[in-house]
Amino acid sequence: MNILPKKSLGQHFLHDENIAKKITGSLTGFGNYKKVLEVGPGTGVLSKYLLNNKNINWYGIEYDKDLVQHLKNKYPDAANDVIYGDILNYDLKSVFNNESFGVIGNFPYNISSQIIFKVLEHKSNIPEVVAMFQKEVALRLSAKHGNKTYGILSVLCQAFYDVEILFDVSANVFYPPPKVTSTVIRMQKKKSTTIINNEDLFFKIVKKAFNQRRKTLRNALKSITDSDNLKSSLFDKRAEQLSISDFVMLTEQLENKIKNDNRFL
Repeated sequence: MNILPKKSLGQHFLHDENIAKKITGSLTGFGNYKKVLEVGPGTGVLSKYLLNNKNINWYGIEYDKDLVQHLKNKYPDAANDVIYGDILNYDLKSVFNNESFGVIGNFPYNISSQIIFKVLEHKSNIPEVVAMFQKEVALRLSAKHGNKTYGILSVLCQAFYDVEILFDVSANVFYPPPKVTSTVIRMQKKKSTTIINNEDLFFKIVKKAFNQRRKTLRNALKSITDSDNLKSSLFDKRAEQLSISDFVMLTEQLENKIKNDNRFL
């Protein structure tokens, strides 16, 4: 089967075997998982090395029907483990139940941020992620407070995972070459995470704060509670000035105050 990348799906096929080995070799098994989900296996360049690893059970989820058939033909012994579906809408519990599993992939750049939110939905079952992103997204994921690239992804991801930039990948190892530099990162679940009693509120506060990042928190969050609850000096700051622990503390401060406030969205 002659497989050509589809522009409509933003496909760029990795063809460098050394990079493929380097990416798959970056999985450490942190958390003692045995199952691994590859997101967007494409032509199977990573899949080959994952399938050869006898310590893991490979699953791949692919949105392109032609590539699903290609993978089943190329790896017949793993044909039943090739999932046709959209990672953003797929019920991962139907495959993994409550078991732990690692995630790996050259994430499609146009939905890479949404895939991270999907990971966060299943964070209790995903101890490790190794993935390739557009470099700008990788820098946002790993950014620290006080940095202009620090944002929603930085806070929500780093609240639960340690994020490590591993290496850059040249556009020349893809067909067709993307117009950006790519970066591989590794995320490992924090061994001791800060307890967040109300994660829904934490997520909403972080999103509201950064959606109006030029405003002080007092102005950015005024839609969720009375101004009397926003008098602390912490609310004089802007979102990018707050560390993750600051956001956790802020969530705790507001939790009881807005519990019965019907204006909270």
